[in-house]
Amino acid sequence: MDTTRLRELVTGDGPFASVYFDDTHNTEDAAKQRELTWRDLRARLAEQDASEVTLDALEAAVLGGEPPVGRSGRALVATADGEWLDRHLSEPPARSEARLSRLPYLVPLVEYGELPPPHVVAVADRIGADITAVDEHGTVVEALTVEGTDSHVHKVRRGGWGHRDLQQHTEELVKQNIERAAERVAASARSTGASLVVVAGESQARKALLDALPEPVRGHAVEVQPGGRKPGSGEDELDRSIDELLADAVRARRDDVVERFTAELGKPTGLAVQGLEAVTTALREHNVATLLLGGLGSGGSGGSGGSGDNGDTGGEVAEVLTGPEPALLALRENELTAQGIEAGDTRRARADEALLVAAVAVGADVISVGERVDLTDGFGALLRHD
Repeated sequence: MDTTRLRELVTGDGPFASVYFDDTHNTEDAAKQRELTWRDLRARLAEQDASEVTLDALEAAVLGGEPPVGRSGRALVATADGEWLDRHLSEPPARSEARLSRLPYLVPLVEYGELPPPHVVAVADRIGADITAVDEHGTVVEALTVEGTDSHVHKVRRGGWGHRDLQQHTEELVKQNIERAAERVAASARSTGASLVVVAGESQARKALLDALPEPVRGHAVEVQPGGRKPGSGEDELDRSIDELLADAVRARRDDVVERFTAELGKPTGLAVQGLEAVTTALREHNVATLLLGGLGSGGSGGSGGSGDNGDTGGEVAEVLTGPEPALLALRENELTAQGIEAGDTRRARADEALLVAAVAVGADVISVGERVDLTDGFGALLRHD
């Protein structure tokens, strides 16, 4: 997960109320179920002494706005100063979470809210294409239509020499329309850094568009059958195909991180470490490129969860020491006092909060690898340098 947009969050003042829940909206009573879910979450946060201002800000966000379509999860983080984060998750979390703590709790956001890679979708016909570009933050940054001319684009099926000339003219117009669309698709892919280009629409048009793309962009392009530019031309089926491609891309990215981590860990001086001691040291040195989370079991952490408190009903929670800055963390106090930090300026914090906050602060990516690899203490890291 790209953590760029979380940096302001981790430099804010707590306490933070972190909430995660199933926000699926596919039944008639979905609105009522959301209200009941929020009532339970609010009660759990109130038991942890969350302020009324924080609870009211969360309630306005949870119950207001447009509901999602189909299966969805929701992530919210708020302080007494207002709401900091409100994001829909790609899938509902295993169970709801309601935690008040000195640091924001971000594990479920990483597990269920990893955004797909930047991508471009082009739906083409003989006249042009509808193009949508999405950046690495999941934001639609471009939605436009590129068209040439529809004059004489319908082929003449039979006739004399004059009709043959007209047919050749038609084919040239179609070629120009497709090339114009391909230029725009390529420009959108380059500007967003798209690692996936989805091409849909009329069969001949999409094949021609693929052929017209420059080689670097064509290497990231995938052709799909459903969808067209006319209303009712299989939009739902196209959306499902795109969702599957994006989910595959997210899985491939996780698999790639695991493969690189395993390979580096196997080298005598590889750029990978695991375990709380090694990972906290790397974070303290700003030497983490990607923080890996193992099966930390984000469900069952909905208790009190304050700074150093064990609100987790699933067993003892690992803790670390933190200093005045988010990346200043360690397992032993002398590791922080060696950095010039007074003993009285250190505090205890849950590892499943502090390490993610530190990763965001140093600009590292964070990725959940689940059970793909057995990480010591549940944490690993790909390093920037040895």
